[in-house]
Amino acid sequence: MPETEHIHFDERQYHGLNRHSLLRRLLLATFCFVGYYWSENPKPVELEFFRIGEYPGNDRSGDLFFVLGLAVLALSVVLLFVLHMRTQVLAQAVLVDGRWPVKRVRIDLNGIKAVRRVRLRPSFLNRPVYNLFNRGMIRFYTHGNDAVELTTTDNIIYRIGTQRHEELINCIRQRLNEIQAKPAI
Repeated sequence: MPETEHIHFDERQYHGLNRHSLLRRLLLATFCFVGYYWSENPKPVELEFFRIGEYPGNDRSGDLFFVLGLAVLALSVVLLFVLHMRTQVLAQAVLVDGRWPVKRVRIDLNGIKAVRRVRLRPSFLNRPVYNLFNRGMIRFYTHGNDAVELTTTDNIIYRIGTQRHEELINCIRQRLNEIQAKPAI
């Protein structure tokens, strides 16, 4: 990217903010802490609808549950600061950049024929994806329920998940209008 190129839109999305993955990690940590508590208090528990028996071991193996629970919580905190993808709108292109080992994707604004907002299906299994080609479209997603769909003149569909969909759509449309208003040389 040239130093003189102005960034009109910039959004960063982080791994740790995906609420479904965060919920799975917190449930795993809760399971670990309950396992640790059960190892420290091995008496059987009887409720009306189920019974929890006595803890099967007499050693300190329950401490492993405590350490695993802390490790899962520490991982969740670290993931709050790990960048998954960055979306930028420049004068002539949309850039989607990921972590260091992945390829930067540049979508030329001259080749975009349609821009629209799409609502993603809420799913517990939505996982962060970067440059995933599936079912005729290329997807970029970290978290949330909104995305911007860009259709190129080659009928390639790019679906970019975003938390600021209105701002991204307006910025892309403004860039497209400026490009179309320029006289051909």
